[in-house]
Amino acid sequence: MKVSQNINFTLLTFIILISSCTHSNREEEQLLRIPYTSLIDNTARDYFVYLPKNYENDSSKKWPVLLFLHGNGERGNGNDELDYVLIHGPLYEAWIQKRDLPFIMIVPQLHMFNQDKIGLDYIDKRRKDWIPKRLKNGISKRSQTARSSKIMQGAKIIDSIPELSRIDYGWNRAENDLMKMIDNTLQNFNADENRVYLSGISYGGFGTWYIASKHPERFAAINPIVGWGHPILMDSIAKYKIPVWQFAGGRDPVIPIEYFYEGLNKLEKLGHTNIQFTVHEDLSHDTWKRVYKGDDIYNWLLKHKINTNN
Repeated sequence: MKVSQNINFTLLTFIILISSCTHSNREEEQLLRIPYTSLIDNTARDYFVYLPKNYENDSSKKWPVLLFLHGNGERGNGNDELDYVLIHGPLYEAWIQKRDLPFIMIVPQLHMFNQDKIGLDYIDKRRKDWIPKRLKNGISKRSQTARSSKIMQGAKIIDSIPELSRIDYGWNRAENDLMKMIDNTLQNFNADENRVYLSGISYGGFGTWYIASKHPERFAAINPIVGWGHPILMDSIAKYKIPVWQFAGGRDPVIPIEYFYEGLNKLEKLGHTNIQFTVHEDLSHDTWKRVYKGDDIYNWLLKHKINTNN
């Protein structure tokens, strides 16, 4: 790992929170807590950086980077609540399930933005024992994908979709923090600036669309899950031809399937052709569990690289 003297996030004082790496075994993955001062409210917070197996063994290798944006239920103070981001996503797969995923992962925690004041049970009643633990031997039992009693009925035709209110308290407000996290990861780890990927679930799916639209030159591919993209965000994504693989749950009562089409159709109207849209008709909102459990999404991401000749 290389460390620069000129950084904003005080990376020189990073904390190794949990690590299976020792001086005698440099092949194992590592999970680091990186301290930073949020530009949102000037508070001291941490975010996770995951280093994959064999990261330390070849200092000349440049690793792909995966920024993951969690959903509404994993928000917190970025300190003693940060571990909630381990519950879902690619970091859960790599750290808790011990899968060999060849990415440097950046996994921050979104500010609460008063979402704990509006009566959301999945925030108000959450408990620390919900956080999965990495076992010294073996792997933790997976939580099961929820089954829905709704019938499978396909998409409905709609005349319009909601405005951008879904992101008012979302990852858009952390835009500057996120870009600094990417910049510091590229500067201080063996990371490939041409293979930076963005994936997110629910609120993080909306955030994936938003952040990619504001910084389209930075991402080699994006993977929004159960979060649709608003048509007004599509121009820059189409201009830079960012590969997109969108996922939705056909029985999702939280993010209705009918809202996904207008944005994706806008991309195609703008001439963007590198778009995949997969609907798991039998699944509800937690469609991401199946997506991240499989191999397809990781293999797809790794196929893409920013074309520096453009």
